Amino acid sequence: MRKTVVVALLLSLLAVQLHFMNCQDGFATLGLEVTGGAGGETVSVCTQAELIAALSGNEPRIVRIVCHIVLTTTVYIGSNKSVLGGSESAGVSGRGLEVERNKNVIIRGLRFCCPVATDGLLLNGATHVWIDHNEFHADLDHDKDYYDELFSCKNGADFVTVSWNKFHSHWKALLIGNSDRNGHIDIGTLHITFHHNYFLNLNSRVPSLRFGVGHIYNNFYENIFETGINSRMGAEVLVESNVFRNSSVPIATDRYSPENGYAVERNNDFGGAEFYISHYGTFTKPPYSYRLNRLSKIPLLVERNAGRTIIF
Repeated sequence: MRKTVVVALLLSLLAVQLHFMNCQDGFATLGLEVTGGAGGETVSVCTQAELIAALSGNEPRIVRIVCHIVLTTTVYIGSNKSVLGGSESAGVSGRGLEVERNKNVIIRGLRFCCPVATDGLLLNGATHVWIDHNEFHADLDHDKDYYDELFSCKNGADFVTVSWNKFHSHWKALLIGNSDRNGHIDIGTLHITFHHNYFLNLNSRVPSLRFGVGHIYNNFYENIFETGINSRMGAEVLVESNVFRNSSVPIATDRYSPENGYAVERNNDFGGAEFYISHYGTFTKPPYSYRLNRLSKIPLLVERNAGRTIIF
């Protein structure tokens, strides 16, 4: 009887954890339920032409990528789409995916290989996007200015959640707000949540934020060579309950920019590194509920569970 009770308890805890790992939260949940392609047809694709056709238009559609597709052009994602990895090799390389001025998009279970001068995934004015359980990587073989970012969010993009992804092996990793001259577009937008992501072997911009509002919690940073979280040009960032290992500068607000951003940090483990918050912000309470894991659990939890997951 005791053994049965213990097994039942473990299964219950596992079910709670799986539910937690697969639930949407963060800024993407505000104002519009992100359903992606729910209710539409399911299409499996294995070529660039099939992918372009399946992601076009704004009608709901679930698009399963079932192989590795080498892109020769950027592929645009319409509104009301779920883009899911449906096999062990599912992903794209060569060029990237872009959501331009569209909304209600889910991207899960893909591998983005980005060793070229293009963004792996770009949100250009897009709203209500959930990016979950993907892998983004490139290499460090060229000069840092040879590459674009693994992930970028610009031109008034808004209400985005980035959860349980693995970002690794790149120079300038993630950019929120692409230009110091775009304040008239970006101020009041670029609300983004990063949680339970694994950032590994990256040089800088993890992420870099201009103008926007970022909530960054329960992520694991390992081997960040130059700068981790960089708040610039009036951005407001709340950084809480993250773990940093071998990370040079975990947080900076004006170290590499003439115009400072703002940051609030609480309950982070910086692994002995110094952070540079010269301007403390006012963003202390996100407008949604969320659950924080204990710092001691973050490295193993994130390392084991972040990254690409096959979606059946």
